[in-house]
Amino acid sequence: MPDIVARQIGTERQPIAIVDHFHPDPDGLRAFAAAARFEPARRQYPGMRAALPDDYFDAVRPAMLQVLVHVFGHRGGIALLDASFSVVTTPPERLSIEQRLPHFDAVDPNRIALVHYLGADDSGGTAFYRHRATGFETIDVQRAPAYLDTLNAEVRTAPPPPAYIVGSTAQFEQVSAVDGRCNRAVIYRSALLHSGAIPADAVLSDDPARGRLTVTAFLSLT
Repeated sequence: MPDIVARQIGTERQPIAIVDHFHPDPDGLRAFAAAARFEPARRQYPGMRAALPDDYFDAVRPAMLQVLVHVFGHRGGIALLDASFSVVTTPPERLSIEQRLPHFDAVDPNRIALVHYLGADDSGGTAFYRHRATGFETIDVQRAPAYLDTLNAEVRTAPPPPAYIVGSTAQFEQVSAVDGRCNRAVIYRSALLHSGAIPADAVLSDDPARGRLTVTAFLSLT
């Protein structure tokens, strides 16, 4: 049975949900991923992605519905925007500037992100951040211009080192983190500033049986 824990994080007290035992057959998912065809990811994801089994969301629907009702207070519909297996493969020295920083996925408060960890327990989780200069932990339509202008100026002056962000930095304060454990999911609003918490010694393999394998998904509350 899924085990759901809710948190309110940072000064903005945004809800996140941590769900252990998220999928009824994680070994079957890992086996499916091992045979899947991975391709370079779109957007800014530092790795590869592959298609999910057709029945993935049928299997996790009971847990998702509990989270949406009890953590996000949503009793309406939900639309799937994008979902895939993902594996982090980009070495630190090849990261773009954007990949070295926390990011947000959407400014719409009705957009929800899901990360379902399927790799080893030491392959890294997800961290959430506050931008020190603006104080923002979430980015909406009104905040986006000021945030991006300020961040771009900071990056021009002091670009981040070629590494995955770990903990707090001069520009960002880590306000919460979720450890990645096999068959754990974290669910949060896409507007939250966040980043994969990739350990310095993480195995950045394109083999899903060895690397940081997750399911990443984006949904819209309707």
